[in-house]
Amino acid sequence: MRWRRVAGQIGRSVTVWAVSTLTMLVLAGLLPDFRLQAPNGDSATRIAITAACGAGAFGLLSALVWPALVRMLLLVPALFLGLLVFFLNGSLLLVALRVNPSGRGEVAPETAVIVAAVMSAVASATGGALAVRDDDAYRRRLLRLADRRRRATLPCASTPGLVCVQLDGVGHDVLTAAVRDGLMPTVARWLAADGIIPPTHRLTPWRTDWSSQTGASQLGILHGSTWDVPAFRWYEKDRGEIMVCNRPTSAAELQHRAMTRTGEAGLLAVDGASRGNLFSGGAGEQALVLSIATRRRGRENRSRAGYFAYFSDPANAVRTALSFFAEIGREIGQSTRARFAGAHPRVGRGGLYPFVRAFATVVERDVVVAAVMGDLLAGRTAVYADLVAYDEVAHHSGPDSRDARKVLKRLDRSLALIEKAAEHAPRPYRLVVLSDHGQSPGETFRCRYGLTLTDLVRAGSGLPVPRGAGRTPSGAEARAAVRAALGRADGVETGPAPRSEPVVLASGNLGLVSFPDVPHRMTKEEIDARHPALLPTLANHPGIGFLLVRSAEHDGVVLGPCGTEIPLAELDERPGPLARFGPGAADAVRRAHAFPHTADIMVNSWHDPATGHVHAFEEQIGSHGGLGGAQSRPFLLSPLTLSVPEQDGETLSGAEHVHDVLRRWLGELNGPEVPLDVDPERRAA
Repeated sequence: MRWRRVAGQIGRSVTVWAVSTLTMLVLAGLLPDFRLQAPNGDSATRIAITAACGAGAFGLLSALVWPALVRMLLLVPALFLGLLVFFLNGSLLLVALRVNPSGRGEVAPETAVIVAAVMSAVASATGGALAVRDDDAYRRRLLRLADRRRRATLPCASTPGLVCVQLDGVGHDVLTAAVRDGLMPTVARWLAADGIIPPTHRLTPWRTDWSSQTGASQLGILHGSTWDVPAFRWYEKDRGEIMVCNRPTSAAELQHRAMTRTGEAGLLAVDGASRGNLFSGGAGEQALVLSIATRRRGRENRSRAGYFAYFSDPANAVRTALSFFAEIGREIGQSTRARFAGAHPRVGRGGLYPFVRAFATVVERDVVVAAVMGDLLAGRTAVYADLVAYDEVAHHSGPDSRDARKVLKRLDRSLALIEKAAEHAPRPYRLVVLSDHGQSPGETFRCRYGLTLTDLVRAGSGLPVPRGAGRTPSGAEARAAVRAALGRADGVETGPAPRSEPVVLASGNLGLVSFPDVPHRMTKEEIDARHPALLPTLANHPGIGFLLVRSAEHDGVVLGPCGTEIPLAELDERPGPLARFGPGAADAVRRAHAFPHTADIMVNSWHDPATGHVHAFEEQIGSHGGLGGAQSRPFLLSPLTLSVPEQDGETLSGAEHVHDVLRRWLGELNGPEVPLDVDPERRAA
């Protein structure tokens, strides 16, 4: 049996070499700057030998030298990876022709890039087609590409494993619409949308906390705690630091806090893999995980190992690089079309954004999907992966836009690839697909009112406001609100600016205002004494839905327009401005009020229940981070072979609840989890 396998490998290698030789001959006949013969001509046999030697040398260099080059590429920013892939691949071809024993090969450097790209693509397609016909060869190929060779010889459990794929930012309603419209045939087949075959999965909506964003939701899903994560970014007075969920240092700190609070390593602690996530989940195998990106290179930091595992195959590098630049062209074309068509609402999509989008929708997707396929073939017990493509595009194009819907089609194909890999896995798998939040559409606050939340806060605090904002109708409203609150006539200044200006941060349609020179969370009474016009200016602005502030009298109060002030304890009986935000809003606000690092003033934008629109305080026409609309309604798509997510009539509410459901499913599949041994000193810290 072993000699047959070796013979098969040799046969496939020879076939790939022969096809590469033929490809080189064809390209030499088509491209004027690429020749395989002497200037005065050669016989057909001599040209064929030159091509065969060149193809063989290029193949050997790709196999032996390329992995070392990719390791050096790990030091290069990922946005420049595509350019370097073509340059280095072309350089390998130049070297291959130099060492060709016939001495006949010659190619211009710019043509070498084209020839090398075509040869790599043809060799990959040929090798892949041959391997697919042999299940063992196909499995070995994917294991090699995902760098899981070490696992291939280890024993594998026979019980089912659990793989969770997060479609970042895809709301429940967006998914159901995509299935209905035929954009996601794989998901439609699982749900038996055509009614012909029985379903294999069930679709369950769930509700996020007030902070409807990846940092809070994924921390809760993977580590079982969303405590003290009030937004995507916030200011911590005790540390004098702005926390940002997608900043490596902040992600590491949040993960440490969650592990300390729960006393456990996370959902993936035993034989798990974390791919493309903000947090590790306690996994032993990690790739593209942000929370470990600040560690020094070594065994404990493999955050970029996924890049090496994927790009160590030059064919993968070329294919992804081509798709990368195609995506850049697609974004430029789509943004140009939107601009000339006068699309509204619309935000700027220039600068580096086309490269950022291409990285999220191509590079990150390809690397993560390949890593997950390798994990399945390696038989890992629990896998959690995040695909961020839709979220990135929907922010700038809109959650229901044509651009975002096309991304959903490509994500469905990724799910089909993962499903196919599971068929070759050494153990059965249960495939769960979920999202961390949705997105709510709408004009940005700045586009609608002509000024930012920072401008509005500065106006209410008596600080200078940029002239452009002051000339807008909303700027006039802000000044009028200040004058009315202070009881002053037109043209009267509000007084000198305080020594320390407020820190104003935005997380989608959730705004946070903090006063850094006050060490504690200020009360309404303290804010009114310091800035009498600030709270009325914010609460009465038409773009603001409600405010949350601490109160010396009532512990915490929700403020709305026309002097509305409701204590948190009375929200169930008198929801006031929270009524339009739907069920669960009062509980979410009360929970956030209890966080140690909740801002002095929490500002949630206006929300239209009829359309689901909000006004983001960031430049995003598809946003999430606060309350209002589809952003708070993600989904959980689970196999029917697992127990029902919602048991005993409970509503699936909060990422911590989703974590409990996934833990229960791991228990049903006999996938144990081991609590982290947290010593008392660390817990106290």
